[in-house]
Amino acid sequence: MEETWKTERNAAHLLAARRKRRKEMGEGVRIGARTVILLFFAVLFLIPILLTITNSFMSASEINANYGAVFATTESGGKVFISKTVTLKFIPDMVSFAQYGSVLFRSPEYLLKFWNAVIYVVPIVVFQLFVAMLASYGFARYRGKVRGIIFFSYVILVLMPYQVTLVPNFLVSNWLGILGTRWAIWLPGIFSPFAVYLLTKFIRRIPTSVFEAAQIDGAGEWQMFSRICMPLCKSGIFSVAILLFIDYWNMVEQPLILLPDDALHPLSVFLSKINAGEISLAFAVAVIYMIPPLLMFLYGEEYLIEGITYQGGIKG
Repeated sequence: MEETWKTERNAAHLLAARRKRRKEMGEGVRIGARTVILLFFAVLFLIPILLTITNSFMSASEINANYGAVFATTESGGKVFISKTVTLKFIPDMVSFAQYGSVLFRSPEYLLKFWNAVIYVVPIVVFQLFVAMLASYGFARYRGKVRGIIFFSYVILVLMPYQVTLVPNFLVSNWLGILGTRWAIWLPGIFSPFAVYLLTKFIRRIPTSVFEAAQIDGAGEWQMFSRICMPLCKSGIFSVAILLFIDYWNMVEQPLILLPDDALHPLSVFLSKINAGEISLAFAVAVIYMIPPLLMFLYGEEYLIEGITYQGGIKG
């Protein structure tokens, strides 16, 4: 009887071990399949960036030979029908730094447009965050019908694409006499509702008991804002700053409509209007242009992920 019981027990252990191995093998297969799929999409998304970087080290003649047909135009300005297949070339026949030399030293207008982009984006990000932090603190801390109506208006403005507000911005800028100046870009950007909406939602996740405890200890509104709200919203502020920087760094419609002078346009406008005579420089310009947002993302990656996945005001 005892031997029969031991035999059944051993058989049950063997069956459980086999099931465990099958489960582990199945889980390994699923993980492997997910990894392969993610690697495929990662490579697919990185191909344009890799193509831009490698092509920036090609000579002008090689770039024109490879992609000249894509940007060719007729005498009337129309597009030319591409009769042959365009080959995407990743490895240059001969590495050349001539494009970077032209962009950085022989063509100062490109550096001027690059610094135009910096002059536009940095003040917009800094002052929009300052305005948004004050406004979002008020929206999150105080409730009422008027506050609800104003915040609802902010939500409506966030949902509207920027192209919808371009005409009102043009008319207001013309009325204020700032059309064609940098203020036509700065003012709408600084008072954009995007950051206010995101930071309000972020501050509302801070428990009310934290503010009540601070009030009991004698803290005023400014102390609660500067010593409680801002430190707890650090990841949210960095997340919004990265999103704002990338958004305004790539703006095209605003400068085209509000700035008739080409000398005031940022480099993003040049990249959106590449023609047959500039494709030899376009790859080098694109590489230089994507360095600042890439550095900012790498610096604030942890804050961005934390800000997106953040679920409470206090973390243990």
